[in-house]
Amino acid sequence: MNQNQSETYPFEICPLSVDDGSGFLISFPDFSECISDGETIEEAIQNGKDALQETIAALESMGLPVPEPNSGGSYSGKFIQRTTKSLHAQLALRARQEGVSMNTLVNTLLAESLGRGESAR
Repeated sequence: MNQNQSETYPFEICPLSVDDGSGFLISFPDFSECISDGETIEEAIQNGKDALQETIAALESMGLPVPEPNSGGSYSGKFIQRTTKSLHAQLALRARQEGVSMNTLVNTLLAESLGRGESAR
């Protein structure tokens, strides 16, 4: 795989909490196991691209399929959900208790729930 091939895969960057070491986490939606981090966004991107190249090389060396880049850009990563006032209050309280934003809390809860669903298959 060449460097230009890795440039075609979309990635997501999110800040890490102080408890998680600060800096930024990079992940690649097309590769669920490929993540990296860095102290700055630029460092996270460079480290992520290196990790992606290694992931693709490992898949190729094992004769496993390499996913095609998600070309659609069809997922913006944003959705709006209305909830009841009581659920909103519970989420806000839990986020404060965890020391995270409500977005981070909801993303974590959704990811954990989806992960449990995947492991049950």
